[in-house]
Amino acid sequence: MNRKVMVYIAVSADGFIAGPDGDMSFLDIQTPEGEDFGYHAFIAEVDTVILGRKTYDWVMTQVDTFPHAHLESYIITSAQKEPEGNIRFYSGDPCALVRTLRSRSGKNIFVDGGAQLIQALREEQLIDTYIITIIPVLLGSGTALFRSPGPAEELSLHYARSWPNGMTQLRYERNRSV
Repeated sequence: MNRKVMVYIAVSADGFIAGPDGDMSFLDIQTPEGEDFGYHAFIAEVDTVILGRKTYDWVMTQVDTFPHAHLESYIITSAQKEPEGNIRFYSGDPCALVRTLRSRSGKNIFVDGGAQLIQALREEQLIDTYIITIIPVLLGSGTALFRSPGPAEELSLHYARSWPNGMTQLRYERNRSV
C-alpha cells in the first residue's frame, strides 16, 4: 500500500471551498504569469483522480474537456451513468473505492473535492496528504472544507509557500501514530 491519497484543493482564508450557492469565482485570483503553484509537479505524482459530482459539474462549466481525462477518474454520484473514456461514475461507498484503489499498484490518488467526499474519507482516516492553497479572500459563508464533527488528526507540515499575490500553499502529511 504505497499509494497515497492526496487532497489538493484551494480554500478562502476563512476555510470555504465554495461561497454561497456553490460560487467558486474566488478561485479566479490574479496569478503571476507562468505560475502553476506546483500543480504540474503534483499531477505527475498521480494516476487516479476522485471527485464529487458537484465539483465535476462545476469544472465542466469552466472547460470543454475534463482536465483529468488522461487519468483514471471516478466521479462520486448517486446517479448511474455510463463511463466516458477514463471517467467512471461511481455510486458506491467512496471509502470502499479508495481501499480498492490503494490495493492496486500505481501512482498516488488525487482527491479533488468536494467537502462531502473529503469528510467521508477523513472519517475513515484514508487521506495521507493535504495540499491546501489559501486564497486571500474572506467569503463569510459557503461550503467549508472541513466540517464538524470530524475526527482529530495530527498533521506534520511538509512545506509552506507564499506568492506576491497573497496566496499561500501548505502541504501537510497525516501522522500515522494518531
